[in-house]
Amino acid sequence: MSIFIILLSLIAIGVAGYSLYYTFRVAGQEKRLKGDFDTDIPEAVKQHPYIRNPVFLAILVFTVFVVVMILYLSFNFAY
Repeated sequence: MSIFIILLSLIAIGVAGYSLYYTFRVAGQEKRLKGDFDTDIPEAVKQHPYIRNPVFLAILVFTVFVVVMILYLSFNFAY
């Protein structure tokens, strides 16, 4: 693999890591804020709050997709 593909992989993983960190930080901030207008959270979501969150799932799916595509293209079109 060339240095550009390795660099692109590291950038993609870094961006995904930062977005995951930021999402966790915002989710933790929401826990600390208690509002009068909030409704009860379903039990399934209370038991697995991170698995049921579509933002976390989108970050995971996108990261896996980008890494797989980078690896596929680097191995398929290697000189």
